[in-house]
Amino acid sequence: MPAEGSRYDGASVEEIRRRLGVPRVAVYTSLASTMDIAHALAAEGAPAGTLVLADHQTAGRGRGGRSWQSEAGAGIWLTLIERPRDAHGAEVLALRAGLRAALALDPFAGGRVGLKWPNDLYLAGRKLAGVLIDARWQDGAPTWVAIGLGVNVRVPASLHANAASLQPGALRIDILAALVPALRDAAAMRGVLTADEVAEFARRDIARGRECTAPGAGRVEGVAATGEIMIVHQGVARGYRSGSLVLAGELEGP
Repeated sequence: MPAEGSRYDGASVEEIRRRLGVPRVAVYTSLASTMDIAHALAAEGAPAGTLVLADHQTAGRGRGGRSWQSEAGAGIWLTLIERPRDAHGAEVLALRAGLRAALALDPFAGGRVGLKWPNDLYLAGRKLAGVLIDARWQDGAPTWVAIGLGVNVRVPASLHANAASLQPGALRIDILAALVPALRDAAAMRGVLTADEVAEFARRDIARGRECTAPGAGRVEGVAATGEIMIVHQGVARGYRSGSLVLAGELEGP
């Protein structure tokens, strides 16, 4: 159930709404997935900028229906509703949102946050956060876009070997104050990735120059402005628009 009268890291729902500058915030103590609630609210006409937050998710998910660990108090589990009308911008939103989130998280991470196509954020070789974009389309344009983001503020012992977390002492409300405007800026941009965005992604790309086995076999060349990952095999570069990037020697994960 929504915890409309409860607090999130000491802040009330109204205090969060004002600080983030969004029209609506729904805070839940525990739910299955913020993504599901966001889609329901969007279908009812919730305005762009509506934010769904959960302290705990019982069925948080990543790309392809994979699970995402969402323990109570361990991270930020959110979905943001936006209503962009540009199809090209929506098609690269996972990359753009990940890039903006990485920039926003740098001060809380104690170092540069890396990116792995198409939707993962890494710190010191371990996964810190994941982005999930789920849009509803009509007549070739998005009716709304749900931007899901999970960030490990602290790492449960069960995930310690594979996951990264932010620096101790970071308050989730302070992190949100950096993240939410960054995600909103990403959603407002039109068109494919700019040259500056492609260059910044390249600086943070943890896979560039490494061998991979999926979505195709070869060497990762980088990310194109249109969102494809470019993989070189036997001297020929090919772009892939979908799938998960699996580096050589790596098991495909969530």
